[in-house]
Amino acid sequence: MALSASVGRASVRWRPADVVEEQEHPVANPWFESVAEAQRRAKKRLPKGVYGALVAGSERGLTVDDNTAAFGELGFAPHTAGLANDKQMATRVMGQDIALPVLISPTGVQAVHPDGEVAVARAAAARGTAMGLSSMASKPMEEVIAANPKTFFQLYWVGDRDVMAAKVERARNAGAAGLIATLDWSFSYGRDWGSPFIPERINLEAVRRYAPQVALKPSWLWDFAKTKKLPDLTVPNMVATPGDKAPTFFEAYGQWMQSPMPSWDDVAWLRELWGADRPFMLKGVMRVDDAHRAVDAGVTAISVSNHGGNNLDGTPASIRALPAVAAAVGDQVEVLLDGGIRRGSDVAKALALGAKAVMIGRAYLWGLAANGQAGVENVLDLLRDGLGSALIGLGHTSIDQFGPGDLVIPPGFERHLGTAGADAPLGNPASSA
Repeated sequence: MALSASVGRASVRWRPADVVEEQEHPVANPWFESVAEAQRRAKKRLPKGVYGALVAGSERGLTVDDNTAAFGELGFAPHTAGLANDKQMATRVMGQDIALPVLISPTGVQAVHPDGEVAVARAAAARGTAMGLSSMASKPMEEVIAANPKTFFQLYWVGDRDVMAAKVERARNAGAAGLIATLDWSFSYGRDWGSPFIPERINLEAVRRYAPQVALKPSWLWDFAKTKKLPDLTVPNMVATPGDKAPTFFEAYGQWMQSPMPSWDDVAWLRELWGADRPFMLKGVMRVDDAHRAVDAGVTAISVSNHGGNNLDGTPASIRALPAVAAAVGDQVEVLLDGGIRRGSDVAKALALGAKAVMIGRAYLWGLAANGQAGVENVLDLLRDGLGSALIGLGHTSIDQFGPGDLVIPPGFERHLGTAGADAPLGNPASSA
């Protein structure tokens, strides 16, 4: 990685020889120095349709854009001298000791890389952190948990309680460290910039339509060719028994769309079914009143998240909703932040506004696309190093010391959803209780 030192008023930068080579011959060195560079490499490497699925957002893309833009509105208030060299980043989330406050968010990685979520699990384990495994993932939970025992299995509400109970039992038998319920999905879709063609299965029509894209991405094709398998686009964690015939992604999506929307009683039932002594997260909480309901349902943790901008477009950035939610329930449950994290300074800002840790989605997907397991490790290293720089600059020795006083927060930045306040929606929030 790049090293810098100050000599008088001049700034001198030393770069290892391999990094210089990276600038001259981009293919020669797989290391990248920013998540933005990982995204550029992912775009170059992936077929257009696959890359388009990773950058998805709904409708106009207001929320997906705000997720990242909001972090740019927050400034730092750094110190000058007397800074500490210690950088304590370890924490404990959902019963798991992790080396840094960054977890992998549950996402499916069909067609991104042949090693899929197993590579992601190994990368997270190598960097001492935990991961969420999507029920829409491309690899069976048993393989992923074997690669990283600090894996939380994520569920959508698909089918009835009997169907859900069977999947919970499979996760328990597989050794999942915790459960994540994601319920913030209203099936909003239709992007103004167009949606990529995603086949239900690899058939002649899919081959015909994807052939021009794939021909331009020989390195992506070669990665899959070495395994003698093409992406099968199935979701093996949507069945109750390992080895059963898995539905395709779109078959599972159809089952999900036809399922009744879960109630708060369903959340409490699911939490009790998993076990009162076992970690349970509710993901997708953006409102204070919903956060209180989640606490009443007995959850261990909540993730302030807007589904990466893939739910109701126009929902504020999750970082804007975080302070009100953390202030309301942060002393009762663990509060995490998911959405828009691209650098270690973003992690620091989230912690300063009340998050216990953050979860990353697109950032690690771009790393996976750029360089497989090593690319995911690269992303985690960048976030760790950036967080360390924030610790030093703000005069802290531990992530527990971050607070709002470290930030320059512009007026009107926060959004108080589901509670009284200047930025609360009009009407009586209690009316939805």
